[in-house]
Amino acid sequence: MFHPEQYEGTLEQKYELAIRQLQALLDGETDVISNLANASALLNQFLDNINWVGFYIYRGNELVVGPFQGLPACVRIPLHRGVCGKAASERLTVRVGNVHEFPGHIACDSASQSEIVIPIIKDGELFGVLDIDSPVLDRFDEVDQHYLEKFVNQLITYL
Repeated sequence: MFHPEQYEGTLEQKYELAIRQLQALLDGETDVISNLANASALLNQFLDNINWVGFYIYRGNELVVGPFQGLPACVRIPLHRGVCGKAASERLTVRVGNVHEFPGHIACDSASQSEIVIPIIKDGELFGVLDIDSPVLDRFDEVDQHYLEKFVNQLITYL
């Protein structure tokens, strides 16, 4: 159904295609774990220069690893700790060009150089975060942030 060669055009057009593919992939499915798993697989296929993409789900007072693509991950992240904890506690996207310069960065994969974390807010409540790591410094820019936030807003309708 989804082929990498479909991703042609500007970066914005590629993101729009990925968002449409997300809708087609999740349409009619109500299982949250399945939808998160397919969303992470879709982003893993779509994005280049990444080494981890997945979700942390808010449980109690911490984030717990959910569906992802990549190497084994940290299982639990306290709020206010690391990039994921900061994005979750502040409910704002956090984009880090060099994770080694981020105070309190949690290094699950030593190859990671940059990161973007988008909070997932459903019905006014924190659901979790989308976390994407890259082995490239400054991998994520404003365009990535805008469209990944748009991707998350579309995903929320299936959670």
